[in-house]
Amino acid sequence: MNAQQLLQEISDYCRQAGLAESTFGRRAVNDGKLTARLRNGGRITTDTLDRIHGFITAHPPQGPRPIVIERSRETRATTAPPLQPVNGLMKPASPQKNFRFFDNRQKYLLFVNTCSEKWEVAHRVSEELAHLHPRPPSLRVFDAGVGDGSVLTRVMRAMHDRFAHMPFYVVGKEISLEDIRLTLQKMSDRFFEHPATVLVLTNLAYADAPWLHVKSLNAASSMVWHELPLVGNSAHRFEEQITDLEPFLAQNWRAGVSARTGNPIYERPVVLVVYREDHRFLLDPIIPRAGGTSANYDLVIASQPYRARASLDFKAQRVIAPLARALGPGGRLIGIHSHGHDPGMEIIQKVWPDDQPFIHDRHAILKAVKHELGPAARDLNFNAYADNRSLFRYVMHTLPSEISESIGTSTLFAAWNAAIYVAQVEDERLGEAVADGRYVDATRDVLQERGGLWFFDESFVISRRRA
Repeated sequence: MNAQQLLQEISDYCRQAGLAESTFGRRAVNDGKLTARLRNGGRITTDTLDRIHGFITAHPPQGPRPIVIERSRETRATTAPPLQPVNGLMKPASPQKNFRFFDNRQKYLLFVNTCSEKWEVAHRVSEELAHLHPRPPSLRVFDAGVGDGSVLTRVMRAMHDRFAHMPFYVVGKEISLEDIRLTLQKMSDRFFEHPATVLVLTNLAYADAPWLHVKSLNAASSMVWHELPLVGNSAHRFEEQITDLEPFLAQNWRAGVSARTGNPIYERPVVLVVYREDHRFLLDPIIPRAGGTSANYDLVIASQPYRARASLDFKAQRVIAPLARALGPGGRLIGIHSHGHDPGMEIIQKVWPDDQPFIHDRHAILKAVKHELGPAARDLNFNAYADNRSLFRYVMHTLPSEISESIGTSTLFAAWNAAIYVAQVEDERLGEAVADGRYVDATRDVLQERGGLWFFDESFVISRRRA
């Protein structure tokens, strides 16, 4: 058994038992940092492994915890998946039935619309534009997780302000159909203000998306490549044609769940290319062709591209390293993820005192990426920066009168939702906290003590040397 398999078993057990991983480590082997050491490459003895398995066997989960927070009947989960013994451990029978945190659309949309994170991330990314030195024929940008398009559209506005007469080649990766719809709804104005734009949206994996090419022959044979030349000269006309993409998206932009990992995967690879027909002649060298294209990006945006609790190897090998390889000469990759040490985390630790979701800081990630790239890292600069440049704050929107002795229910719920969203708390762990009402007291106490709610993100930059 390797470290990754053991970590997965511990994670599955903690999820079912409602334990924090640090609590598990203390109870099983008297080491609260057990899982953190394993993720950072630490090793354990066979005696420690036997103690871990002995603890799990002696303390089986007491059954599924109820999910109390519900939004719609379609997404309601009344029972957890049945457990089956695997190698002496109790594991979910099928990863397809596991509820993934980022698939909960209601939490995501409530967070996006009540907090200023998207604004602040876009501002931080836009600061990197001053360091770019684009080369003909276009300014090339890759967004490694478009989400609802809020960050990308704000960055594109800043790009137009700085590079008003340069053609743009913008590629965005997103597997969620709903996010693709939200992103496209925001793009008609971008094509009107900056007509020399080629927008590409794809659901390919990080290792393939920058090049719009899949290595698997089976996936390549089923790839859907669709071009939409926009006709007309008004944002209204563009919006109508983009809206007409709905049947195409509904048919092709589908995602399933990996039987091995439980993560979402596309049913078929899709590449959607959108540009203005009246600028086709100018954009011809930029419009990508099926079969693969060059990357050589001037800017790569990697904002929250991985789960905070994912392993360090996953973050480095599967996400950041492939994106770093896609940088062109002088290109810059800006990575952004949650930092913690803020009032949002105070709420979480009032409810789960041992919870530490942010286990890898920017220094650890950059070190792991540099190791993963090997000799290819010689052409790159890894910039962690000091805290005063790396860290930035965003807030939950509240009126001054809302934070008082009596805080409204909607404000309390929005604050609690933001805290559990940022900390990536799974629904399986929320049932007990919500059922006994302690989350209300924890949220109210922090809001009144701090006079509001805010969070910290941290950023880092990987840049390729100019030729």
